[in-house]
Amino acid sequence: MEHLETLTAILAKARQTVAQLDDLSLAALPLPRRDEAVLVVGVITLLAVAALLARYALGRRPGGTGIVLPALLSAAITRRSSLAPLRHAPFLLFLAGLPFVAVAIGDPHTALIEERATFPGHRIAILIDASLSMDSSFATEQLGWGNTYLANVSAADYFVRRRMEGSHRDLVSLVQFGGEAYIVTPFTNDYENILLSIGLIGTPEEFDRFPDHGTLIMRAVSRGVELFRTFDFLSAQGNLIVIFSDGQDTHAVYEGQSIDEILQEAADNKIPVYFIRTAYNQGLGDVLPDITWKLAVEKTGGRFYPAADEAAILQAVHEIDALSAGEIEVTQYVAHQPRFSPFALVAVGLWSLAVVCGLGVKQLRRFP
Repeated sequence: MEHLETLTAILAKARQTVAQLDDLSLAALPLPRRDEAVLVVGVITLLAVAALLARYALGRRPGGTGIVLPALLSAAITRRSSLAPLRHAPFLLFLAGLPFVAVAIGDPHTALIEERATFPGHRIAILIDASLSMDSSFATEQLGWGNTYLANVSAADYFVRRRMEGSHRDLVSLVQFGGEAYIVTPFTNDYENILLSIGLIGTPEEFDRFPDHGTLIMRAVSRGVELFRTFDFLSAQGNLIVIFSDGQDTHAVYEGQSIDEILQEAADNKIPVYFIRTAYNQGLGDVLPDITWKLAVEKTGGRFYPAADEAAILQAVHEIDALSAGEIEVTQYVAHQPRFSPFALVAVGLWSLAVVCGLGVKQLRRFP
């Protein structure tokens, strides 16, 4: 039974491969190994001609062409069968497979394929605060230790790894901010790239080298929304912003807009904001702007997490990770997709049939 299932699977795969011929056009298929294909076909042709010449030479031995009476009588009384041309069937099958072999050796491929695929996931903009106030102490065991900034970077890394281990195919971007917001990595579905970027900014040396240690969270949120707009994601479902910050920002207005007005742009475009406020041993309200930010982010459909210790940070990350998955439609471009397999399969099929006919049927053992 198992062998039958294997055979059925092989036949199905073969049919699927041969069916690709309907979608291919030789005129549009590049053949980068055209010279090798011509060489191989030339060698095969020369071998066939050599075999014909050798057979012709061996067939003209002395006495081999003499005519005697029994041969004349046999020719006169024997009628030629109408099926006689079939003795050349193996050779004709061999010739039919030759062009397919030539094309397969030429390595045909489609230069560029555009594929659209849908996966469960979100478009996530991660905003990490690198302001001077993030240099405060924050005790941790599992997350990176040293100061609040390193704990936040480690929490972002932990969050991305959880998404990576699940069935998600998120599009993730990374923004580092202080008084200004800097795009470290634009949206990508390459988790390893995001993790690399997080690792690069997650050292004490990089924190010290950050050029702007002010704090303007509204600027970061505005830059995050701009990033969604740049990638034309504003009309898509499944967008969200995750902020890692100590919340030490008392600015009420940015470029003439209040916190509510800045976050209203996110709310209008259905981008919930999840704010993990990390301040050691500081509960809700212990940091001056807490209530303001809590009310503002909840209007977007997000949530404010006053994380006073490592356990609270991890719980917030788990809750955000557990959000019902949206759908991500990804356009994938595959370059140089090989297309030799259907041609090779047809050639192998024809030559296999030729071998079976030649070896299995005595009357068909004729070349040519």
